[in-house]
Amino acid sequence: MNKIDEKGVTVKKDKDFSDWYTQVIIKSNFADYSTVSGCMILRPSAYNVWEKIKDIVDKKIKELGVKNTYFPLFIPESLLAKESTHLKGFTPEVAWVTEVGNTKLSERLAVRPTSEAIMYDSFSKWIKSWRDLPLKLNQWNSVVRWEFKHPTPFLRTREFLWNEGHTAFATKAEAEKEIKDILNLWKEVTQDYMALYGVESKKTEKEKFAGAEYTIALEFLLPNGKSIQGPDVHHDDQIFAKAYNIKFLDKDEKTKYVYQNTWAITTRMIGVMVAIHSDDKGLVIPPKLCENKVVIVPILFEKDKKIIFKKSNELKKQLEEFNPILDDREEYTPGWKFNEWELKGIPIRIEIGPKDIKNKQIIIVRRDTGKKEIIKISKNINKNIEKILNDIQKNLFDKSKKFFNDNKVMVKTFDELLNVIKNKKLVETFWCGNTECEDWIKDKTNGAKIIGIPLKQPKKVEKCVYCKKQGKHIAYIAKSY
Repeated sequence: MNKIDEKGVTVKKDKDFSDWYTQVIIKSNFADYSTVSGCMILRPSAYNVWEKIKDIVDKKIKELGVKNTYFPLFIPESLLAKESTHLKGFTPEVAWVTEVGNTKLSERLAVRPTSEAIMYDSFSKWIKSWRDLPLKLNQWNSVVRWEFKHPTPFLRTREFLWNEGHTAFATKAEAEKEIKDILNLWKEVTQDYMALYGVESKKTEKEKFAGAEYTIALEFLLPNGKSIQGPDVHHDDQIFAKAYNIKFLDKDEKTKYVYQNTWAITTRMIGVMVAIHSDDKGLVIPPKLCENKVVIVPILFEKDKKIIFKKSNELKKQLEEFNPILDDREEYTPGWKFNEWELKGIPIRIEIGPKDIKNKQIIIVRRDTGKKEIIKISKNINKNIEKILNDIQKNLFDKSKKFFNDNKVMVKTFDELLNVIKNKKLVETFWCGNTECEDWIKDKTNGAKIIGIPLKQPKKVEKCVYCKKQGKHIAYIAKSY
């Protein structure tokens, strides 16, 4: 029998992360593979998480004055080619439409890898005066990037869901003010809702977004020792404005180019969340992102069945704000149900049997720790449940932060660096800032790379870990997705 066909997760997270991760998302009915190579299916429980993330982000960006819009899926090659660095960066991943039926198109159409080209053509027509600025637009859509690396559900797929914010300003100062606002938004969403600890870092010239002046992203560390880039923001300065001729007449009667930013969060973050929080029993989903925060499992005995069902339904109604599931199936044992709901990641399990009814109590089991607690059925039960859910949320974030910090190692020699990478941890070290050293580090470590430069830098920077010349930055180095 194939491992995926067996009930329950059959491998340990710390023994075979890749197989464990696949089993968790497939067996929990969270996601599935599709017949299209490299593409995945978000099943309802996963899509619910994305909807919650989308709703949170959508509300926050509207508070920043951003409005939603929609642009075509197809991008003419001539538009994509206007910014050469941008085109070069995406060419290996672009899927092209070249014919319709039996008719060849006069111009190839790119299936949206990102929307700068198609949107900025319109920006150049819409923006004429300083009165048209700032222009702050956002799309919720999917993009296609024909990855050739090993696809991994959520973490690396050929199609994924995201938002893409595209904003234009009269001044660089306004644009860079938005950079801070968006980074604060990404930290709020990942920390307060996804319970994930990440660090802000600036991408190197080699790793920044194609066509941007600079990129700042949140970086996360997975249990297999690989880093992964989370939500990001790119400051494009006037690079795209000059390529797409986005100019305006300013208050001083002078014609100027706009300053632009782009920013995004993707469904990749759902995979990061699953990978970091989940365990050998299955999914662990932070309560704030769970559709059903509670599952009630009656402990049934034939002579007490009616009263147990009655009390269970009363409890379900009382806990309505948590959208509870009442698992009243009689064909499965309580133990079987416990395992199923642990696999699916419901934050709180409530057990109620004849003894509990007699004592006017319930047994609460936390998904994050497995800890059992007896609480009385009273008017305060909702407050007690809320308190436990908040504690689960906090505990997941605290564990995520501890994991990151426990697996970040400061090194000063290249031998130490090699050893830390071998032990699947994140390197923090000094770097001279030269691309040549960046390339050598990647080559000598068999693929580990500089994933980012922390925004907070020490006053004193020591010699580069590789060339031993004066260092310019502290940098993070790891193998990555």
